[in-house]
Amino acid sequence: MTTKLTLTVEKSVIERAKLYARNTGRSLSEIIENYLDSITQETKSEKLSPKLKKIVGAVKLPDNFDEETELRSYLEKKHL
Repeated sequence: MTTKLTLTVEKSVIERAKLYARNTGRSLSEIIENYLDSITQETKSEKLSPKLKKIVGAVKLPDNFDEETELRSYLEKKHL
């Protein structure tokens, strides 16, 4: 069952959202519904096993850590 919802949103945001919807072949209602559905679902961390939950966040990385650079460096060392 669908229900009407009224939102107050900045005009420029609405214009960009309509353009995005048009370019992706979807309706604005569909995009908003999918977004609301995704943010109200269980997060991935809630689906993690208790053992994995304990170690998530155990490693503290520096603020300037660049995952892409580190991965590239690792792969170059491994394969060259």
